[in-house]
Amino acid sequence: MRSAYVAPACCPHIDWREPTVLAVTPLLRALIDHLVRTDLAADARNRAEAVLLDELHPVPVTSVSVPAPRDARARAVAERLSANPADGRTLAAWGTEVGASARTLARLFVAETGLAFGQWRERLRMQAAMPYLAAGLPIEAVADRIGYATASSFTAAFHRLVGVTPRQYFPVGSWGRSGSFRGGAAGSARSGAAPRAKTMPSAVHGRSGARGGAPDARCRRCPGGLPTRRRHCVAPRSR
Repeated sequence: MRSAYVAPACCPHIDWREPTVLAVTPLLRALIDHLVRTDLAADARNRAEAVLLDELHPVPVTSVSVPAPRDARARAVAERLSANPADGRTLAAWGTEVGASARTLARLFVAETGLAFGQWRERLRMQAAMPYLAAGLPIEAVADRIGYATASSFTAAFHRLVGVTPRQYFPVGSWGRSGSFRGGAAGSARSGAAPRAKTMPSAVHGRSGARGGAPDARCRRCPGGLPTRRRHCVAPRSR
């Protein structure tokens, strides 16, 4: 992780009074990596620092707050849903579990959170989605983990609540193949090699040559030749 520290006196045009999220562009990331060098001449360092200051651009951030109910019954529902946002049970089903009618739970959520139960659960799901999106998971996988049947329904809900689509909030181009951060909404940049060509698997553990070949008795790429049907060994090829 590379973190750039800038003296306020160097950038009087920036008047941020609180922590601010920045867009780490490829240029800004490269500049941060460049300024780590200890062999830069003073004038070269000054030029690079000047460009870095020009690249400091805040991005809009919308936080998703999820108020917690106080009543023990409604709070029990909230805690269970926080542990598993994908749980799609109705208020009637929850009422059977916590000892309250659906009408009572609906009234409690509105009175204590200011939100109808459906709105409250939607906010909870969007909050739960943020770490997955930040980790670079595909939209379909995120939707499934938080309880949406399709990626489009999740995207629509996210846009309705946050104001932008998930990939506008967390640009897909900002992530490396392993999910490591390579730019986007952050104030620091993770160093790493230049992006490699897109790859696709051409051989899976226990198979020889192209996908679909005859299975081998042992994997010839793994130390010790692990047994077949262990799908941990993938040989990529560029395309």
